[in-house]
Amino acid sequence: MKEYYKEDLAYIHDVGFSDYCLKSAPGILEILQKNNINTGLVVDLGCGSELWAQQLVQSGYRAIAIDISQSMIDIARKRVPRAEFRVDSLFNAEIPPCNAVTSIGECFNYLFDSENDLQKLVELFTRIYKALSAGGVFVFDIATPGQVNSETITKGFTEGEDWIVLVEKQEKQEILTRRIITFRRVGEYYRRDEEIHHQQLYKATDIAQALDRIGFQVEILNNYGKFNLPPNHAALIAVKPI
Repeated sequence: MKEYYKEDLAYIHDVGFSDYCLKSAPGILEILQKNNINTGLVVDLGCGSELWAQQLVQSGYRAIAIDISQSMIDIARKRVPRAEFRVDSLFNAEIPPCNAVTSIGECFNYLFDSENDLQKLVELFTRIYKALSAGGVFVFDIATPGQVNSETITKGFTEGEDWIVLVEKQEKQEILTRRIITFRRVGEYYRRDEEIHHQQLYKATDIAQALDRIGFQVEILNNYGKFNLPPNHAALIAVKPI
């Protein structure tokens, strides 16, 4: 399988794009607590550099975190040594019995795994349903169509103290393509790398209906607590009935 979020992009994502996770965390903790999940195991899918697992452990939960990127997991292990980390595809990963499953940052949209499609998502959702305890919660967000005007290519850049990232985006037939070029200072010079990410964009109502058919009670939100998601994103709160 092709490697994604390699060393430089993983580093840049961790130091430069952590706001999404940090701002989401209080609202997700609130969702867990409202559903009487105050302790126990939380499985995080697509964990990245795992700022979220850090919040979970600090709040008294146990955490198992899974990501396809070895570089992301390397950062995460150093940050949260008390959590358990696994490098694996979300669609193949074993999900143990748990009280909650989370996935922050539109992870289910990414087509890193060639098997990713709506049917595979439904199969994953079914495994999550079986793994959750009664009353357990599945919290995640997705990117929906309309990220970029149809047939338009957008370009932008962001820079930090020792890095620059340039992103070109295009959306066609509900597939978002991101071309990501990174420059990271390593010693005296800057190192260039490039990745191309594809995302399948889903309508929130379609995902909610799939969850409902499995047996979840589903709510669609545009926020995690006080943090409003970016435009054309949706959060889904799926509860396994008691």
